[in-house]
Amino acid sequence: MRFLAMIVVAASLAACASHSGGSSGEALGASPFPVARGSALPPPEPTTGATAAPPEGRGPGGIDFGQWRNADPAAYAPAFQTQVRARYANQEVSYIRTDLEANGFACENGSRLECRIEIMERQCAHDWYVVVERSSSAPIAGYDLMCLGAR
Repeated sequence: MRFLAMIVVAASLAACASHSGGSSGEALGASPFPVARGSALPPPEPTTGATAAPPEGRGPGGIDFGQWRNADPAAYAPAFQTQVRARYANQEVSYIRTDLEANGFACENGSRLECRIEIMERQCAHDWYVVVERSSSAPIAGYDLMCLGAR
């Protein structure tokens, strides 16, 4: 019995040794990783959307951004959404897009309208957004703030 176990172990080791000499792709099938280095597509160019900070107070298109630099995001975000929903109640998506772009938002219209202002200021990322799912639905709007350390 011990002799039979030694034969099985020796055969297993011989099988492993025969696979280690060639390339891993030849013995085990095609490799799922590309062989050619540097063949990935380059990263996309940065979007050319709005990168300028909105004004504090009323913008050129009429949206009141308030004193956003010193605002508490927990209070500012819901107030911003309330203003956006009141402003665009019962409006067509085309009107909403035109108006948001007049206020400095960069918009994309795929299956839904998505508009943003994204800026970096004093190591903080500020993000205002408005999303309209369907013409008849109320817009979803918000403001996010993320800082890399103390504000």
